[in-house]
This record gives sequence, C-alpha cells and structure tokens, in this order.
Amino acid sequence: MSFKTKSLEKPLSEEELKCLVKRYDKNGDGKLNRQELKVAFKDMGIWFCGLRAYQAMSHADINHDGLIFEDEMDALVEFATKWGFTLV
Repeated sequence: MSFKTKSLEKPLSEEELKCLVKRYDKNGDGKLNRQELKVAFKDMGIWFCGLRAYQAMSHADINHDGLIFEDEMDALVEFATKWGFTLV
C-alpha cells in the first residue's frame, strides 16, 4: 500500500499495513476498538480520522461487537483500498 504520513510517503504491503495498525492495540488484547483505529489513522495522516475510524469499524467489524479481531483485518485492509490506498 502507499500512503502519506504527515511528510513521508512509504509503500506498504497488506501485511505491513496490518502490522502498523496492530501497533495501536494499546492494551495488547489482540483487538482494535474505534478509538485505537482513530489514533492509528490520525498518526498516518488520514484526514477525517474519526469519521474514517467509524466507517472502517462499520465495514470491518463483521460480528458487530465493536472490535476488530485478527480475522477481520482483511476487511479493514479492503476498506482502506477504497480510500485510494494501493497495494504494492
């Protein structure tokens, strides 16, 4: 994937994006909540990070429990490609 973080453009693979987002799992429970996604998106320089986190959660949270688990990360990455992210 390719994205801009504040002043850096770096190509990422799907796995690298997943790893990057997982770093924001602050309590280490293996799940991401909407606030953690919001912070991740903000740090990546994504505009409207709160709205994007809400939209991403709505798309990727397959079981509708308010959390994104490992098995839902593919849906999160799929959603990110709709914003203009491109896979390398």
